[in-house]
Amino acid sequence: MTPPIAILGAGPSGLLLARLLEVASIDYIIFERDASSENSTGSGGTLDIHSNSGQLALQEAGLLEKFKKLARYDASSKFANYEGKVLAEFGADGNVDRPEMDRKDLRALILESVPAEKIKWGMRVEEIVKEANGSMAVHFADGSFQSSFKLVVGADGAWSKAKKSVTSAKPEYSGFHYITSHMRPDNPHYSSAVKLAGRGNYMAFGNCQQLSAMFLSDGSYHVGLGLRLPEDWSDTHPLSARRTMMQELCAGWPEMETNVIVNSDDDFRAWPLYAMPTESLSWESVPGVTLIGDAAHVTTPFEGEGVNCALQDSAQLARKIREYGLGNLDQAVREYEQDMFDRGIDLISRSAESGELLFASDAPTRWLQKMGIECG
Repeated sequence: MTPPIAILGAGPSGLLLARLLEVASIDYIIFERDASSENSTGSGGTLDIHSNSGQLALQEAGLLEKFKKLARYDASSKFANYEGKVLAEFGADGNVDRPEMDRKDLRALILESVPAEKIKWGMRVEEIVKEANGSMAVHFADGSFQSSFKLVVGADGAWSKAKKSVTSAKPEYSGFHYITSHMRPDNPHYSSAVKLAGRGNYMAFGNCQQLSAMFLSDGSYHVGLGLRLPEDWSDTHPLSARRTMMQELCAGWPEMETNVIVNSDDDFRAWPLYAMPTESLSWESVPGVTLIGDAAHVTTPFEGEGVNCALQDSAQLARKIREYGLGNLDQAVREYEQDMFDRGIDLISRSAESGELLFASDAPTRWLQKMGIECG
């Protein structure tokens, strides 16, 4: 028998929704494009999970205590200028409200709580279609389909295959890119990353760029450079040419910061940053389909709240489904979306404002002032 709810995507938001439905004994199925959990297409960075949002959602799912055992509460965050002078640091004495966890570890934590048979791997969704009887069908790239769902939840990221069922709006390019790589402990320049970031995060700003090194649970560092670039930069700069280009882009940074970027281990991945227009978060609720997380309100990462907002979506939608039951999913979705719109609009707006401050010529001074952090 077809479960009543299909979830597209096995990222943190889709998995948390599944976990919450599992706890409530509500049947569902997840369709994930990756062939397995081992070959995730995620960016592989680190996240801070907030006590007033993401942690509350994990608590509802019965996962908070396990999260606390795995999270890094001693991860400090340093903010430096273009010369490498640290202007502010917080979290060194224990970051109770915003502990760190690698994205892959958060996904694994929630994944372990979802029965394996509830996830169908290697299922690349092509589209969702409303059937003549009003139920929903999910069509896959291999030509197969599964029908008779009461609700399809798009948790499949910014370019969700469910999005066009509720809105014609698309994510808009922000003007910013992150170009990222990793540095492992056996790298000859690993000590530079240790000196900069320790067991936490180092972020330096200047020349309208942002340079970062983030400690990961396996001892490596996720490193990157953020800057303004044309949207199609990755199309015109193949992987083989990017290391030389990165040397040029890093010109002007101190030697230690430059070493961490240009001597990293992996190919440089380019991440153009997108955000949904705030005015798009106002669609009329569509029976049989809704969106959570980046699928609904992808935004730039400059507030550090994207995954927290996504986990809140999952918890809110699950609460509404429990409240109204499978017999009135349309009302559950309508009420969930009204809350989600407000949450998404607020985050998109604040992140856009922070982006302008973080890539300004005097960054990060005004951003630190906005956050109420004194500059050293």
